Amino acid sequence: MLSDLVKKSLYGSGLLGLYHRFRNRRSLTVIMFHRVIDPADPRWASCDPDYTLDAALFERCLAFFSRHYNVVSAADVLAARKGGASLPPRALLITFDDGWKDNADFALPRLRKANMPALLFVVSDVIGRCLPFFQEQLMAGWRLGRIDAERLLQVTGQKVVAGEGAQRSLRKAIAALEQLSDDARESTLADFAEAMDDGHRHMVDAKEVAALEQGGVAIGLHGKTHTPMTRATNLDAELAGARKDVAAHLDPPNAPQTMSFPHGRYTPAIAERAREAGYELVFTSDPALNPVNGRPGWLLGRVGFEQSGIVDRDGNFRADLLALLLFRKPLRMLAS
Repeated sequence: MLSDLVKKSLYGSGLLGLYHRFRNRRSLTVIMFHRVIDPADPRWASCDPDYTLDAALFERCLAFFSRHYNVVSAADVLAARKGGASLPPRALLITFDDGWKDNADFALPRLRKANMPALLFVVSDVIGRCLPFFQEQLMAGWRLGRIDAERLLQVTGQKVVAGEGAQRSLRKAIAALEQLSDDARESTLADFAEAMDDGHRHMVDAKEVAALEQGGVAIGLHGKTHTPMTRATNLDAELAGARKDVAAHLDPPNAPQTMSFPHGRYTPAIAERAREAGYELVFTSDPALNPVNGRPGWLLGRVGFEQSGIVDRDGNFRADLLALLLFRKPLRMLAS
């Protein structure tokens, strides 16, 4: 209780905001979102709660950004990188990973209402696809009561630990499945295929990509297959190939200049390969703020957060928690 009172007082008094205004005045904060869904939508019942934000809370986040930051576009960051106009103090860029249909359904109208630009990193192979990635399909089946987490754990050859909890067992099984080849994984999950389909379309189609772009959401790349770049058997396809594939969906068909790493996994050598493939800005999942001294670096950190980290026990938005989460992240230049 005391801790909560201190946090609220620090924020309510303006001290946290003052700290942020000075400490982060020459920085670029990049926010990483995934899904944004209204709880009334049927997809809410089957989504992964760790990667999904209630649409009403997303609105509160946007209002928070408006109060404490200067929200910029991908074009603004690219221009500053190339020696154009400098970024404003406490710049913030909003990004989304993967290519979820709900980004067009729920995030886009709220961004437009707030007059804020954003950047979507889309997996090229999911455009027009109905089902999400196998991880989310398994989460959907489990949340809908169609998949037994312990059985899935046994099928993947993992030991069932008493008292571990169903969701932890599920994530442990998913982690084991991520290490398999595509063919081995498909064979392992064959008996679960029907239970993994919740009957909804989850990924963007070409029309929604166009609508997002026209609505102020720039399009970047998140690989071809969503395979971690560190495990990709064809890195050229994940980088240059995916860039060409997505360019065909854009009007005009310009190859995207930005990308982020699926699952946040990369090496310095892979990051350099991304630059060689034509990406001017490369985004990681390293939880750091980006110093801007003259111009931003080409390799950028991003900050993500779960819904549970910005609400109280009753699910009410807590601006003080979001401030403490964002304002104090380390300032680190990943590459100049």
